[in-house]
Amino acid sequence: MQYGICPLSVVPIRATADDAGEMVSQLLYGEHFKILEHRKRCSRIRLAFDGFEGWVSNRQIVIIEEKDYEILENSNNVKYSSDLISFVSEDSGTLLPIIIGSSVQKVKALPHTFEGSTIDSKREKFNLVQTALTYLNAPFLLGGRTPFGVDSSGFTQMVYKINGYSLKRKSSEQSVQGEALSFIEESEPGDLAFFDNKEGIIDHVGIIMKDNYIIHAFGKVRIDRLDHTGIFNAETRNYTHSLRVIKKMA
Repeated sequence: MQYGICPLSVVPIRATADDAGEMVSQLLYGEHFKILEHRKRCSRIRLAFDGFEGWVSNRQIVIIEEKDYEILENSNNVKYSSDLISFVSEDSGTLLPIIIGSSVQKVKALPHTFEGSTIDSKREKFNLVQTALTYLNAPFLLGGRTPFGVDSSGFTQMVYKINGYSLKRKSSEQSVQGEALSFIEESEPGDLAFFDNKEGIIDHVGIIMKDNYIIHAFGKVRIDRLDHTGIFNAETRNYTHSLRVIKKMA
C-alpha cells in the first residue's frame, strides 16, 4: 500500500484513469489518502477524510511514507484554513494560494509556513450558516468543493468540515448520517434537508436557515424558500426539488 498527500491548491479527482475523465470530486491542499492502484500516469486513491475513491494525476500528488500517513490519521492537531483565500509560504519563499478548508498542519511532506486563520476544533452549530454564506453565489460545478465551483453535497460537506464535522461526499451517503426529523418545524439552522428525483434517488442537499429558508448549490449557491413540498424558487415561481428527509447532523 502506498500513501500520498495533495501539494497543490486544488486537484481534480476523476472517474477514470484519464486526464479527460469526468471530475467527480476534488482534493484540497494538505488532504491525505491511500493509493489503491498506481499506474504510469494516474493513481486510484481513497481520501482519508471521507473515504471517497477516484483517479488523480501522479504529477499532482506527493508520495508519503506509511508512518507519516499514520501521524496525519492520528493527529489531534488538525487545522483547516478558515479564510476564503490564504497563502502558504514554501521553503523556497514561493507563495502558494490555498482555499478555505485546506489542511494546514505542519507535515514533513509539505514543508511550509502558514500564518493565516485556522479552525482546529468543533465550532458551535450556529456557525454553520455563517460559513455557508461564504459560498453564496459560488457557481455550480459537478464534483467541486470550493467557493469557485461546488456541487450540492460538496457544499454541505465543506461547510461542515470547516466547522469540525465530518460528512460523506455524496448526498445519498450524507442522507444516512445523523438523526432524522419528522417536521421542518423541528429543524434548526444548520440542519440538512435532502431531496430526491423522480426515481426516488436522493441527489440534492442543502443547509436549512431560519424562517424556512435554505441555502444550496443549484446553478449557483443560492437562498430559496423551503416547505414540506420542497424548495420553492421565488424567481421562477415553481418548485425545483422534492423534499425527502431532514437530518440533524450536529
